[in-house]
Amino acid sequence: MAPQYAPSLRSRLPLVAFLLETIFILLFVFFVKIEQRELIDRESDSKLFISSYAEFQDTHVMIFMGFGFLATFLLRYGFSGSGFNMLLAAMAIQWAVLMNGFLLPQRHHRKEIHISMKSVIEAELCAASALVAMGAVHGKTNPVQLLLMALVEVTGFVVNQWILRTLFLADPVYSIMLLHVFGALFGVMVSWVLHREGIKPVHEKEKTDRKTGLLAMFGTLFLWMFWPSFNSALVRDLKLKLTVIYGTYLSLAVSVVMAMSVSMLTSAKGKMNMVHVQSSALSGGVAIGVAMTAVHMPWIAMTIGFCAALLSALGFRYMKNHMLLAFECHDTCSVLNVHAVPGILGWFALLFLRLASDESTVTFPEVEYLETPAGQEVL
Repeated sequence: MAPQYAPSLRSRLPLVAFLLETIFILLFVFFVKIEQRELIDRESDSKLFISSYAEFQDTHVMIFMGFGFLATFLLRYGFSGSGFNMLLAAMAIQWAVLMNGFLLPQRHHRKEIHISMKSVIEAELCAASALVAMGAVHGKTNPVQLLLMALVEVTGFVVNQWILRTLFLADPVYSIMLLHVFGALFGVMVSWVLHREGIKPVHEKEKTDRKTGLLAMFGTLFLWMFWPSFNSALVRDLKLKLTVIYGTYLSLAVSVVMAMSVSMLTSAKGKMNMVHVQSSALSGGVAIGVAMTAVHMPWIAMTIGFCAALLSALGFRYMKNHMLLAFECHDTCSVLNVHAVPGILGWFALLFLRLASDESTVTFPEVEYLETPAGQEVL
Protein backbone atom coordinates (compact mmCIF):
# COMPACT_ATOMS: atom_id res chain seq x y z
CA MET A 1 0.00 0.00 0.00
CA ALA A 2 1.04 3.61 -0.50
CA PRO A 3 2.59 5.50 2.42
CA GLN A 4 0.32 7.52 4.69
CA TYR A 5 1.60 10.81 3.34
CA ALA A 6 2.58 10.31 -0.28
CA PRO A 7 5.12 12.77 -1.67
CA SER A 8 3.91 15.50 -4.00
CA LEU A 9 4.06 14.64 -7.71
CA ARG A 10 3.71 18.22 -8.88
CA SER A 11 7.25 18.31 -10.24
CA ARG A 12 7.10 14.86 -11.85
CA LEU A 13 3.69 13.90 -13.21
CA PRO A 14 3.06 17.05 -15.33
CA LEU A 15 6.58 16.86 -16.74
CA VAL A 16 6.32 13.16 -17.65
CA ALA A 17 2.81 13.54 -19.09
CA PHE A 18 3.76 16.64 -21.10
CA LEU A 19 6.87 14.95 -22.48
CA LEU A 20 5.06 11.76 -23.45
CA GLU A 21 2.15 13.59 -25.10
CA THR A 22 4.55 15.79 -27.07
CA ILE A 23 6.36 12.71 -28.37
CA PHE A 24 3.06 11.01 -29.26
CA ILE A 25 1.78 14.07 -31.12
CA LEU A 26 4.99 14.32 -33.16
CA LEU A 27 4.82 10.61 -34.03
CA PHE A 28 1.18 10.97 -35.07
CA VAL A 29 2.09 13.96 -37.25
CA PHE A 30 4.67 12.02 -39.24
CA PHE A 31 3.30 8.48 -39.28
CA VAL A 32 -0.45 8.27 -38.61
CA LYS A 33 -3.15 8.93 -41.18
CA ILE A 34 -6.91 8.41 -41.03
CA GLU A 35 -8.12 5.51 -43.17
CA GLN A 36 -9.80 6.69 -46.34
CA ARG A 37 -13.16 4.95 -46.64
CA GLU A 38 -13.84 5.06 -50.35
CA LEU A 39 -16.57 2.41 -50.17
CA ILE A 40 -18.46 3.85 -47.21
CA ASP A 41 -21.31 5.02 -49.47
CA ARG A 42 -22.36 1.47 -50.16
CA GLU A 43 -25.14 0.19 -47.91
CA SER A 44 -23.20 -2.92 -46.87
CA ASP A 45 -20.15 -0.90 -45.91
CA SER A 46 -22.26 1.56 -43.94
CA LYS A 47 -23.77 -1.31 -41.96
CA LEU A 48 -20.28 -2.70 -41.35
CA PHE A 49 -19.08 0.66 -40.05
CA ILE A 50 -22.11 1.03 -37.75
CA SER A 51 -21.51 -2.46 -36.37
CA SER A 52 -17.81 -1.75 -35.78
CA TYR A 53 -18.62 1.54 -34.05
CA ALA A 54 -21.09 -0.21 -31.74
CA GLU A 55 -18.40 -2.71 -30.76
CA PHE A 56 -15.98 0.17 -30.20
CA GLN A 57 -18.49 1.84 -27.87
CA ASP A 58 -18.98 -1.35 -25.87
CA THR A 59 -15.24 -1.85 -25.50
CA HIS A 60 -14.84 1.82 -24.60
CA VAL A 61 -17.38 1.48 -21.78
CA MET A 62 -15.54 -1.56 -20.42
CA ILE A 63 -12.14 0.15 -20.44
CA PHE A 64 -13.12 3.46 -18.85
CA MET A 65 -16.27 2.70 -16.83
CA GLY A 66 -15.94 -1.01 -16.10
CA PHE A 67 -12.31 -1.07 -15.03
CA GLY A 68 -12.66 2.47 -13.65
CA PHE A 69 -15.47 1.65 -11.20
CA LEU A 70 -13.89 -1.71 -10.41
CA ALA A 71 -10.78 0.15 -9.15
CA THR A 72 -12.77 1.95 -6.43
CA PHE A 73 -13.18 -0.95 -3.99
CA LEU A 74 -10.37 0.15 -1.63
CA LEU A 75 -11.64 2.49 1.08
CA ARG A 76 -8.66 4.89 0.92
CA TYR A 77 -7.92 4.58 -2.79
CA GLY A 78 -11.30 4.87 -4.52
CA PHE A 79 -11.01 8.24 -6.24
CA SER A 80 -7.34 7.71 -7.01
CA GLY A 81 -8.01 4.27 -8.47
CA SER A 82 -10.67 5.48 -10.89
CA GLY A 83 -8.64 8.56 -11.85
CA PHE A 84 -5.43 6.62 -12.40
CA ASN A 85 -7.39 4.09 -14.49
CA MET A 86 -8.56 6.84 -16.82
CA LEU A 87 -5.09 8.35 -17.11
CA LEU A 88 -3.46 4.99 -17.73
CA ALA A 89 -6.01 3.87 -20.34
CA ALA A 90 -5.87 7.13 -22.28
CA MET A 91 -2.08 7.01 -22.50
CA ALA A 92 -1.90 3.27 -23.23
CA ILE A 93 -4.36 3.52 -26.15
CA GLN A 94 -2.26 6.15 -27.90
CA TRP A 95 0.92 4.13 -27.46
CA ALA A 96 -0.82 0.92 -28.57
CA VAL A 97 -1.96 2.55 -31.83
CA LEU A 98 1.65 3.40 -32.63
CA MET A 99 3.09 0.05 -31.56
CA ASN A 100 0.47 -1.93 -33.47
CA GLY A 101 1.10 0.19 -36.54
CA PHE A 102 4.87 -0.22 -36.47
CA LEU A 103 5.07 -3.94 -35.68
CA LEU A 104 1.93 -5.80 -36.68
CA PRO A 105 1.09 -6.69 -40.30
CA GLN A 106 -1.81 -5.05 -42.18
CA ARG A 107 -1.28 -1.85 -40.24
CA HIS A 108 1.76 -0.25 -41.87
CA HIS A 109 1.21 1.01 -45.43
CA ARG A 110 4.01 2.79 -47.26
CA LYS A 111 5.64 4.06 -44.05
CA GLU A 112 2.26 5.26 -42.77
CA ILE A 113 -0.01 3.92 -40.05
CA HIS A 114 -3.62 3.92 -41.20
CA ILE A 115 -5.86 4.34 -38.18
CA SER A 116 -9.33 2.82 -38.45
CA MET A 117 -12.12 1.61 -36.19
CA LYS A 118 -10.49 -1.81 -36.07
CA SER A 119 -7.09 -0.44 -35.07
CA VAL A 120 -8.66 1.64 -32.28
CA ILE A 121 -10.47 -1.45 -30.93
CA GLU A 122 -7.21 -3.40 -30.97
CA ALA A 123 -5.49 -0.53 -29.17
CA GLU A 124 -8.15 -0.59 -26.46
CA LEU A 125 -7.67 -4.33 -26.04
CA CYS A 126 -3.95 -3.68 -25.55
CA ALA A 127 -4.83 -1.01 -22.99
CA ALA A 128 -7.02 -3.56 -21.20
CA SER A 129 -3.93 -5.72 -20.75
CA ALA A 130 -2.18 -2.78 -19.06
CA LEU A 131 -5.19 -2.23 -16.78
CA VAL A 132 -5.11 -5.90 -15.78
CA ALA A 133 -1.45 -5.47 -14.84
CA MET A 134 -2.39 -2.36 -12.85
CA GLY A 135 -4.67 -4.49 -10.67
CA ALA A 136 -1.71 -6.38 -9.22
CA VAL A 137 -0.09 -3.17 -7.95
CA HIS A 138 -3.35 -1.37 -7.13
CA GLY A 139 -2.86 1.04 -4.23
CA LYS A 140 0.94 0.70 -4.12
CA THR A 141 2.05 2.88 -7.05
CA ASN A 142 1.79 6.53 -8.02
CA PRO A 143 0.59 7.72 -11.46
CA VAL A 144 4.13 8.28 -12.75
CA GLN A 145 5.06 4.70 -12.01
CA LEU A 146 1.80 3.51 -13.56
CA LEU A 147 2.40 5.48 -16.77
CA LEU A 148 5.87 4.04 -17.21
CA MET A 149 4.62 0.55 -16.36
CA ALA A 150 1.82 0.87 -18.93
CA LEU A 151 4.23 1.87 -21.70
CA VAL A 152 6.51 -1.08 -20.95
CA GLU A 153 3.58 -3.50 -20.65
CA VAL A 154 1.95 -2.44 -23.91
CA THR A 155 5.31 -2.63 -25.68
CA GLY A 156 5.93 -6.14 -24.37
CA PHE A 157 2.41 -7.26 -25.24
CA VAL A 158 2.60 -6.01 -28.83
CA VAL A 159 6.05 -7.56 -29.28
CA ASN A 160 4.62 -10.81 -27.94
CA GLN A 161 1.83 -10.60 -30.53
CA TRP A 162 4.39 -9.98 -33.28
CA ILE A 163 6.37 -13.05 -32.23
CA LEU A 164 3.27 -15.24 -32.17
CA ARG A 165 2.03 -14.04 -35.56
CA THR A 166 5.33 -14.04 -37.46
CA LEU A 167 7.26 -16.94 -35.95
CA PHE A 168 4.43 -19.25 -34.86
CA LEU A 169 1.84 -18.09 -37.46
CA ALA A 170 -0.78 -17.71 -34.73
CA ASP A 171 -4.22 -16.37 -35.53
CA PRO A 172 -4.59 -12.65 -34.66
CA VAL A 173 -7.63 -13.38 -32.49
CA TYR A 174 -5.75 -15.84 -30.31
CA SER A 175 -2.62 -13.71 -30.07
CA ILE A 176 -4.47 -10.65 -28.80
CA MET A 177 -6.70 -12.66 -26.44
CA LEU A 178 -3.52 -13.54 -24.58
CA LEU A 179 -3.96 -10.11 -22.97
CA HIS A 180 -5.39 -11.57 -19.76
CA VAL A 181 -2.53 -13.98 -19.11
CA PHE A 182 0.19 -11.55 -20.21
CA GLY A 183 -1.20 -8.61 -18.24
CA ALA A 184 -1.74 -10.64 -15.07
CA LEU A 185 1.73 -12.20 -15.10
CA PHE A 186 3.36 -8.87 -15.93
CA GLY A 187 1.55 -7.18 -13.04
CA VAL A 188 2.44 -9.95 -10.62
CA MET A 189 6.11 -9.67 -11.56
CA VAL A 190 6.02 -5.90 -11.03
CA SER A 191 4.36 -6.45 -7.65
CA TRP A 192 7.12 -8.91 -6.74
CA VAL A 193 9.78 -6.36 -7.69
CA LEU A 194 8.08 -3.60 -5.67
CA HIS A 195 7.53 -5.77 -2.60
CA ARG A 196 8.79 -4.37 0.69
CA GLU A 197 8.62 -5.42 4.30
CA GLY A 198 5.57 -4.44 6.29
CA ILE A 199 2.89 -5.66 3.88
CA LYS A 200 0.84 -8.06 5.92
CA PRO A 201 -1.67 -10.60 4.55
CA VAL A 202 -4.46 -8.23 5.59
CA HIS A 203 -3.19 -4.66 5.38
CA GLU A 204 -5.15 -1.95 7.16
CA LYS A 205 -5.39 0.03 3.90
CA GLU A 206 -7.11 -2.85 2.10
CA LYS A 207 -10.37 -2.23 3.94
CA THR A 208 -13.61 -1.78 2.03
CA ASP A 209 -17.03 -0.47 2.97
CA ARG A 210 -20.52 -0.46 1.51
CA LYS A 211 -20.03 2.61 -0.65
CA THR A 212 -16.79 1.52 -2.28
CA GLY A 213 -18.16 -2.01 -2.65
CA LEU A 214 -21.26 -0.68 -4.39
CA LEU A 215 -19.17 1.36 -6.85
CA ALA A 216 -16.98 -1.66 -7.54
CA MET A 217 -20.11 -3.71 -8.17
CA PHE A 218 -21.17 -1.15 -10.77
CA GLY A 219 -17.86 -1.74 -12.51
CA THR A 220 -18.42 -5.49 -12.39
CA LEU A 221 -21.86 -5.08 -13.95
CA PHE A 222 -20.51 -2.92 -16.76
CA LEU A 223 -17.80 -5.47 -17.51
CA TRP A 224 -20.22 -8.39 -17.22
CA MET A 225 -22.79 -6.86 -19.58
CA PHE A 226 -20.36 -5.83 -22.32
CA TRP A 227 -17.98 -8.80 -22.18
CA PRO A 228 -19.65 -10.55 -25.17
CA SER A 229 -18.78 -7.51 -27.30
CA PHE A 230 -15.26 -7.53 -25.89
CA ASN A 231 -14.71 -11.14 -27.00
CA SER A 232 -16.42 -10.81 -30.38
CA ALA A 233 -15.04 -7.42 -31.44
CA LEU A 234 -12.32 -8.93 -33.67
CA VAL A 235 -14.52 -11.58 -35.28
CA ARG A 236 -15.94 -10.52 -38.63
CA ASP A 237 -17.82 -13.65 -39.71
CA LEU A 238 -21.46 -13.13 -38.67
CA LYS A 239 -22.24 -16.76 -37.80
CA LEU A 240 -19.05 -17.13 -35.81
CA LYS A 241 -19.67 -13.78 -34.10
CA LEU A 242 -23.10 -14.93 -32.92
CA THR A 243 -21.59 -18.18 -31.65
CA VAL A 244 -18.97 -16.25 -29.68
CA ILE A 245 -21.59 -13.90 -28.21
CA TYR A 246 -23.88 -16.73 -27.11
CA GLY A 247 -21.01 -18.79 -25.72
CA THR A 248 -19.56 -15.84 -23.79
CA TYR A 249 -22.93 -14.98 -22.28
CA LEU A 250 -23.60 -18.55 -21.15
CA SER A 251 -20.11 -18.88 -19.70
CA LEU A 252 -20.53 -15.63 -17.79
CA ALA A 253 -23.95 -16.68 -16.47
CA VAL A 254 -22.58 -19.94 -15.09
CA SER A 255 -19.55 -18.20 -13.58
CA VAL A 256 -21.81 -15.84 -11.60
CA VAL A 257 -23.71 -18.74 -10.04
CA MET A 258 -20.53 -20.63 -9.22
CA ALA A 259 -18.76 -17.56 -7.81
CA MET A 260 -21.58 -16.88 -5.36
CA SER A 261 -21.91 -20.54 -4.41
CA VAL A 262 -18.19 -21.09 -3.75
CA SER A 263 -17.92 -17.79 -1.86
CA MET A 264 -20.73 -18.82 0.49
CA LEU A 265 -19.41 -22.37 0.83
CA THR A 266 -15.91 -21.27 1.85
CA SER A 267 -17.09 -18.58 4.27
CA ALA A 268 -16.90 -19.39 7.98
CA LYS A 269 -20.23 -17.61 8.52
CA GLY A 270 -21.86 -18.94 5.36
CA LYS A 271 -22.07 -15.49 3.74
CA MET A 272 -21.15 -14.28 0.29
CA ASN A 273 -18.03 -12.16 -0.03
CA MET A 274 -18.80 -9.60 -2.73
CA VAL A 275 -15.09 -9.07 -3.40
CA HIS A 276 -14.89 -12.72 -4.46
CA VAL A 277 -18.06 -12.40 -6.52
CA GLN A 278 -16.96 -9.21 -8.26
CA SER A 279 -13.81 -10.89 -9.49
CA SER A 280 -14.75 -14.52 -10.07
CA ALA A 281 -18.02 -13.65 -11.83
CA LEU A 282 -15.94 -12.41 -14.78
CA SER A 283 -13.63 -15.43 -14.99
CA GLY A 284 -15.94 -17.26 -17.39
CA GLY A 285 -15.61 -14.47 -19.94
CA VAL A 286 -11.82 -14.55 -19.59
CA ALA A 287 -11.59 -18.31 -20.08
CA ILE A 288 -13.89 -18.57 -23.07
CA GLY A 289 -12.28 -15.55 -24.72
CA VAL A 290 -9.30 -17.72 -25.61
CA ALA A 291 -11.20 -20.75 -26.93
CA MET A 292 -14.24 -18.85 -28.22
CA THR A 293 -13.99 -19.69 -31.93
CA ALA A 294 -13.62 -23.41 -31.17
CA VAL A 295 -16.67 -23.60 -28.88
CA HIS A 296 -19.75 -24.46 -30.93
CA MET A 297 -21.91 -26.18 -28.30
CA PRO A 298 -23.64 -24.31 -25.43
CA TRP A 299 -22.80 -26.96 -22.84
CA ILE A 300 -19.08 -26.62 -23.61
CA ALA A 301 -19.23 -22.86 -22.96
CA MET A 302 -21.11 -23.48 -19.73
CA THR A 303 -18.58 -26.08 -18.61
CA ILE A 304 -15.71 -23.67 -19.26
CA GLY A 305 -17.47 -21.00 -17.19
CA PHE A 306 -18.12 -23.52 -14.42
CA CYS A 307 -14.46 -24.60 -14.18
CA ALA A 308 -13.12 -21.04 -14.52
CA ALA A 309 -15.29 -19.64 -11.71
CA LEU A 310 -14.52 -22.61 -9.48
CA LEU A 311 -10.75 -22.22 -9.88
CA SER A 312 -10.93 -18.43 -9.62
CA ALA A 313 -13.06 -18.34 -6.46
CA LEU A 314 -10.99 -21.00 -4.69
CA GLY A 315 -7.77 -19.29 -5.73
CA PHE A 316 -9.04 -15.93 -4.52
CA ARG A 317 -10.04 -17.46 -1.19
CA TYR A 318 -6.91 -19.50 -0.46
CA MET A 319 -4.11 -18.63 -2.87
CA LYS A 320 -3.72 -14.86 -2.49
CA ASN A 321 -2.28 -14.91 1.04
CA HIS A 322 -0.06 -17.88 0.26
CA MET A 323 1.43 -15.95 -2.66
CA LEU A 324 2.47 -13.21 -0.25
CA LEU A 325 3.94 -15.59 2.30
CA ALA A 326 5.67 -17.96 -0.13
CA PHE A 327 6.82 -15.63 -2.92
CA GLU A 328 6.65 -12.17 -1.28
CA CYS A 329 4.20 -11.09 -3.97
CA HIS A 330 1.25 -8.93 -2.94
CA ASP A 331 -1.43 -9.15 -5.64
CA THR A 332 -3.98 -6.52 -4.58
CA CYS A 333 -6.81 -7.46 -6.97
CA SER A 334 -5.73 -11.10 -7.25
CA VAL A 335 -5.36 -10.78 -11.02
CA LEU A 336 -3.47 -14.08 -11.02
CA ASN A 337 -6.69 -15.88 -10.11
CA VAL A 338 -9.09 -13.66 -12.03
CA HIS A 339 -7.20 -13.40 -15.34
CA ALA A 340 -4.15 -15.66 -15.49
CA VAL A 341 -5.65 -18.94 -14.22
CA PRO A 342 -8.89 -18.68 -16.29
CA GLY A 343 -6.83 -17.60 -19.32
CA ILE A 344 -4.58 -20.64 -19.02
CA LEU A 345 -7.69 -22.80 -18.56
CA GLY A 346 -9.02 -21.37 -21.82
CA TRP A 347 -5.83 -22.39 -23.63
CA PHE A 348 -6.13 -25.93 -22.29
CA ALA A 349 -9.78 -26.00 -23.39
CA LEU A 350 -8.75 -24.86 -26.87
CA LEU A 351 -6.10 -27.57 -27.08
CA PHE A 352 -8.53 -30.22 -25.85
CA LEU A 353 -11.21 -29.18 -28.35
CA ARG A 354 -8.74 -29.35 -31.19
CA LEU A 355 -7.54 -32.81 -30.16
CA ALA A 356 -11.10 -34.05 -29.60
CA SER A 357 -12.32 -32.86 -32.98
CA ASP A 358 -13.29 -35.52 -35.50
CA GLU A 359 -11.36 -33.67 -38.19
CA SER A 360 -7.63 -34.10 -38.52
CA THR A 361 -7.22 -30.35 -38.59
CA VAL A 362 -9.56 -27.68 -37.37
CA THR A 363 -9.89 -24.47 -39.31
CA PHE A 364 -10.26 -21.47 -37.08
CA PRO A 365 -11.44 -18.40 -39.00
CA GLU A 366 -8.99 -15.55 -38.93
CA VAL A 367 -9.88 -11.93 -38.56
CA GLU A 368 -11.24 -10.83 -41.91
CA TYR A 369 -9.94 -7.56 -43.32
CA LEU A 370 -11.75 -5.94 -46.18
CA GLU A 371 -9.34 -4.59 -48.74
CA THR A 372 -9.62 -1.67 -51.11
CA PRO A 373 -8.05 -1.90 -54.58
CA ALA A 374 -5.01 -0.17 -53.12
CA GLY A 375 -4.68 -2.85 -50.45
CA GLN A 376 -5.88 -0.62 -47.64
CA GLU A 377 -7.98 -1.88 -44.78
CA VAL A 378 -11.61 -0.77 -44.70
CA LEU A 379 -13.13 -1.46 -41.30
